[in-house]
Amino acid sequence: MSVPVEPTSDAPRRHGSAPVGAEASRAPSPSVPAPVPAPAPVPAPPADAAAPVLRPHAEEAFAAELAALAAQDDRPRPANWKLSPWAVATYLLGGTLPDGTVITPKYVGPRRIVEVAVTTLATDRALLLLGVPGTAKTWVSEHLAAAVSGDSTLLVQGTAGTPEEAIRYGWNYARLLAHGPSRDALVPSPVMRAMAQGMTVRVEELTRIPADVQDTLITILSEKTLPVPELGEEVQAVRGFNLIATANDRDRGVNDLSSALRRRFNTVVLPLPDTPEEEVGIVARRVDQIGRSLDLPVLPDGVDEIRRVVTVFRELRGGVTADGRTKLKSPSGTLSTAEAISVVTNGLALAAHFGDGVLRAGDVAAGLLGAVVRDPAADRVVWQEYLETVVRERDGWQDFYRACREADA
Repeated sequence: MSVPVEPTSDAPRRHGSAPVGAEASRAPSPSVPAPVPAPAPVPAPPADAAAPVLRPHAEEAFAAELAALAAQDDRPRPANWKLSPWAVATYLLGGTLPDGTVITPKYVGPRRIVEVAVTTLATDRALLLLGVPGTAKTWVSEHLAAAVSGDSTLLVQGTAGTPEEAIRYGWNYARLLAHGPSRDALVPSPVMRAMAQGMTVRVEELTRIPADVQDTLITILSEKTLPVPELGEEVQAVRGFNLIATANDRDRGVNDLSSALRRRFNTVVLPLPDTPEEEVGIVARRVDQIGRSLDLPVLPDGVDEIRRVVTVFRELRGGVTADGRTKLKSPSGTLSTAEAISVVTNGLALAAHFGDGVLRAGDVAAGLLGAVVRDPAADRVVWQEYLETVVRERDGWQDFYRACREADA
């Protein structure tokens, strides 16, 4: 017997990794209910309910592109998919549609990686996006869910404290105490909702979730069923259901996936950008998008400083200068593309609000120092050695050298 999972009037459309609601919380075993404190009052919505959010979800920010793709997409679509696999790949990689609509690239990298990821979601195997920090795993998973299901908000955020209820289901304490275990008292997780509606659910930082909680996914991914033993029922996955998980391969040994769970995933490794030009383009595009969302003015001549930041990051994480002549020590941080975006965005804000309107070396120096020097003892030695042996001697980098030395003083 299946448990119907339907949105209720007091359940919001957006779903986090834990039950949401004034009376919802993690529940103990229904047979031994625990006392529950009075729920906190729900704050009133802001007066201007239409105020723009800081970061719209992918399906909202790129609604026009998704609509244009759907209108011209005449290829076969898997059950409950909003777009065909070809259109999903085009949405992520970018392109120009027959009517001239330009689809901006969301991911810059090998096309085959995106094609394999999209194809995986069209099968009965879940998708695991693996890579070092800053390789756009979360970004790609969000856009995949937006293009496939039209909703990227079915999300479980993995942490060391993620409970089993975040993946399976919880209970509404008030209804549980009043009436005992029942369908009305059950609070479905994002995974349960995705199964019932044939949608894509995301699990972020899977390897940070405790191993015993991770393994609750085994039955879901293999049998496509979520038992509810308290009710003697189950939820069966509707066609179109699938799961995208992300994991940081620097976290090996934190909570490694069991072999049984790993077999349920098709793993796609997202690499760092191949070339400096590719990475500069990624950073420039994302900084422009973030700057517009923050109402920062467009600054001229920013690409030169972006190229410097990217060069520093690539040389230090690679342990060798761009010309291959000088070997370098690498700091403890990852120095990812995402961190480069953060450094340049911070510099953009400094130049706009406290500078002369032009992004300069002094605007990015402090952020660069913070990104490189994570260990105050070891990393500072690596950074100072790099400044003196590489940056100081590089033609046209004297202003950059002085700004970095001042930031480090």
